[in-house]
Amino acid sequence: MELRNLKTFQVVAKELNMTEAAKRLKYTQPTITLQIQSLERELKHTLLTRVGKKTFLTAAGRKLKDHVDNLFTLVEEIEKDMEELHGPAGVLTVAASEYYCNHHLSPLIKQYTELYPNVRLNLLPLNSVHAIQSVRDHVADIAIIASECNEIDLSKSFLEEEQTLLVISSELSKGKSSQEILCHNPFISYNIDCSFSHIADQFFKKIDTQPQSTIVCGGSDETIKRAVLNGTGYAILGENAIKNELKDGSITVLQKVLEPIITSSINLKVRSEEPNIQTFNELLQNAWPLMKN
Repeated sequence: MELRNLKTFQVVAKELNMTEAAKRLKYTQPTITLQIQSLERELKHTLLTRVGKKTFLTAAGRKLKDHVDNLFTLVEEIEKDMEELHGPAGVLTVAASEYYCNHHLSPLIKQYTELYPNVRLNLLPLNSVHAIQSVRDHVADIAIIASECNEIDLSKSFLEEEQTLLVISSELSKGKSSQEILCHNPFISYNIDCSFSHIADQFFKKIDTQPQSTIVCGGSDETIKRAVLNGTGYAILGENAIKNELKDGSITVLQKVLEPIITSSINLKVRSEEPNIQTFNELLQNAWPLMKN
């Protein structure tokens, strides 16, 4: 069956008027009649019948119309999908921590949308664990994470390795040894499902001690940093998050933590060739080193 003949039948079946169908299709009426007759011979069924001056669909015609409508809906979807492959378009959702959204991705969005104005880019603030799940659930297209992720269905691209530091406010550390600080001050912790909780667990195992008390302050680097600056206790933070405070002397490093923060972008492997994902990952690879400087 030729698509051209099926399209003619679809229009005739909707209009039930040869003259109107001919206007829409820009065919002559004899051409339309020949195409319908060709379909009827191929299917071995009469598709249209006339009662007086009115045209009706036969039982076979009604069934064929349902199939043809579904067929051309699918054809439209195919054409749309193929058109999208010519370049990025539509919506791209990126999941990342609040810190990454504010300090890395906000300036990157402007650059990306200037390059690809047909893409609407959304940021979804989530910690790494939830960001990974959002990619699996097709809620986010890409996630920027600060944790291990070696699942075989996910594609991972390295962005940065960041030193982690055990820190306290300089005011609170005056005249005290590291041991005194650890013994007499609470540890300011991220949520248990945050990637930092794993780094903290490994650190305390290696020094063979546990915090005397712990205050959980959520999953925001900014919140943890503020708690440290306010003298609430000590914490483990990434070097980039406290770069200014280290420079002005308001935060003191007690010691370096051996396990670094590994920042990566992830997406489902089966979606790696999609234009939106591919172009955004390319921009990440080019821009992330520049942004961290």
